Amino acid sequence: MQKLLPKLIVAAGIGLAIIAYVASNIFQSVHEPVTFDEALTIDFRPGSSIRTLSNQLQDHELLEHPDYFLIWGRLSGKATRLQAGEYLFAPGQSLSELIDDMVNGRVRQYSLTLVEGWTFREFLQALAQHEAVEHTLKDVAYEDVMTTLGYADQHPEGRFYPDTYFIHKNTRDIDLLKRAYQQMEIHLDTLWAGRDDNLPFKTSYEALIMASIVEKESAVAAERPVIAGVFINRLRKGMRLQTDPTVIYGIGEAYDGDIRFRDLRKDTPYNTYTRKGLPPTPIAMPGIGALEAVMHPADTGYLYFVATGDGSGQHVFSTNLEDHEKAVDKYQRKRNK
Repeated sequence: MQKLLPKLIVAAGIGLAIIAYVASNIFQSVHEPVTFDEALTIDFRPGSSIRTLSNQLQDHELLEHPDYFLIWGRLSGKATRLQAGEYLFAPGQSLSELIDDMVNGRVRQYSLTLVEGWTFREFLQALAQHEAVEHTLKDVAYEDVMTTLGYADQHPEGRFYPDTYFIHKNTRDIDLLKRAYQQMEIHLDTLWAGRDDNLPFKTSYEALIMASIVEKESAVAAERPVIAGVFINRLRKGMRLQTDPTVIYGIGEAYDGDIRFRDLRKDTPYNTYTRKGLPPTPIAMPGIGALEAVMHPADTGYLYFVATGDGSGQHVFSTNLEDHEKAVDKYQRKRNK
């Protein structure tokens, strides 16, 4: 027995050395950065296993030691905790980092930007064209979308907050619509609660309508409070708003990019040349800048403005019709000639 003991010790030492060597190789193989050219999208479907993932990585020649990968996954306890979803495996990322993403459900993120000033139809078009969106509303008529969302008594225009939204694969269009709707409600309610005194609006919805007009009329952020002030001054005096974007909205899909004198004379609910007060609904999605401008307009005596037409997006403001006509002559009529 005494003669056998040294041999057993040596054998145990060799065995431990082999185990340590293999363990070191396994650890290194899953923790070192993987070098490849382009990010790989991994679609890990419900019911898939770590072996499914191993096969996907092997198909792209990104797994040098499949057995090491499987052993590590099982010994770490993470093999059975992988969540279904779409994941991005980026160059320089390690296999262990990929597994951690999958265990924690950090799925691939897509972005969808709703642009300030878009109409609801443009919003729906962006949803319909987005690769990550599950299209559940494709057979729902435009007039019925709000009913489907649970807001049957509301007009959709202006009700959705323009922002960049991050979504995962197969996000339902109806869920994103609800999310944007709720964001607009939050911003509108907050700003309405802190609005200036004596604004000529009975409800926050009227302020939303005005904000949509300001959004369409302003290209320079600094001018929004001034433009809001002009329209609010006109409302207070009982003057017509006389703003082209509302007329264009009233023309609808028949608008060909050119507004004519006859369009200004044709009466519609949105023609602010023929009707006093606000149009019946917003005409676009106003951003936070337009909303803030309407709740806190600039205190001026301006009643008119005209675009300089020099590409800057800026306007010239006037307190009376005579000065306004001079500005129109200088910046529009002469330029058109």
